[in-house]
Amino acid sequence: MSLLPWQLADWQRFAAQFSRLPHALLLTGPAGIGKGAFARHVAQALLCEHPQPDQRPCGQCEACHWFAQQAHPDFRGLRPDSEETSDGKPAARKLEVIKIEAVRGVIDFAYLSSHRGGRRVILIEPAEAMNLNAANALLKVLEEPPGDVVFLLVSHALQKLLPTLRSRCRIFPLTAPDQAQALAWLNSHGETDAATELAHAGGAPFALDDAALRPLRRKLLAALSQPGMTAILDAAGALDSAKLPLAVPVGWVQRWLHDLAGLRLAGLIRYYPDERAALNALAPRLDPRRLHGFNETLMQLSRFGHHTLNVRMQMEQLLLEYQALFAAA
Repeated sequence: MSLLPWQLADWQRFAAQFSRLPHALLLTGPAGIGKGAFARHVAQALLCEHPQPDQRPCGQCEACHWFAQQAHPDFRGLRPDSEETSDGKPAARKLEVIKIEAVRGVIDFAYLSSHRGGRRVILIEPAEAMNLNAANALLKVLEEPPGDVVFLLVSHALQKLLPTLRSRCRIFPLTAPDQAQALAWLNSHGETDAATELAHAGGAPFALDDAALRPLRRKLLAALSQPGMTAILDAAGALDSAKLPLAVPVGWVQRWLHDLAGLRLAGLIRYYPDERAALNALAPRLDPRRLHGFNETLMQLSRFGHHTLNVRMQMEQLLLEYQALFAAA
């Protein structure tokens, strides 16, 4: 696991703290900037048996080979559960929750003896996915941590964590890439439409929509550009058939609204510069009095957007409310 080009200065800050690491490190920053990659590099460095002078992992020792194979016995990673279908296969709609049972599992691991006689490392990503019971269970361990265990927590939304949990960690903010760095990285990894997709992701190179999602996004943007009943029903049906978490299309709508408001108030477009013509046509018709209520609806849906709600019904209602934001042409 290599550092990303924009993380070199962050690594220098981390390496300066290596000899006095806390028992819990909380890596923070916007979603999609590579915090998980940095966290795994930290985890490998903590487990490496022959670290380099700048504390980077050597990549050659037995511990590094195990880590690369996701088989190191002194490492545990914890991410949200996936809902399962009746045949035991993961469902397409994901439940973005880390439950108490999963946290109890890593707590049990924390109290085991190290296989290699060194540290044990536990990575939780994203930490805000823990439900209240899970967060409280982890908090009890962080209040009296076992020796030689380092907890690495990754958070996209620091304000969603319990204040008491935050207080038990050393907060380590990570740097987002600038546009040139992000574009260079995407181009080097074969992204064929890097500039457009990076804009759609708000400048976060790890937040790009998968290629399979882009036709669905285009269909939704077409409905937002010309919000007639046929386009609304067509887009809602397509999104439901794809079994997307509701948070995905809600996020697209939120970005579209951001650009509409930004264009109307300041002439600025952040997310969809390739849709400027449609945004220019709609912005003068936007009714600012209704915008606040619609944003509240979006916020409410985004809170539950990773659950298996009726996407068709929710999106039809949302797009009808969106249609009402505009005065008749």
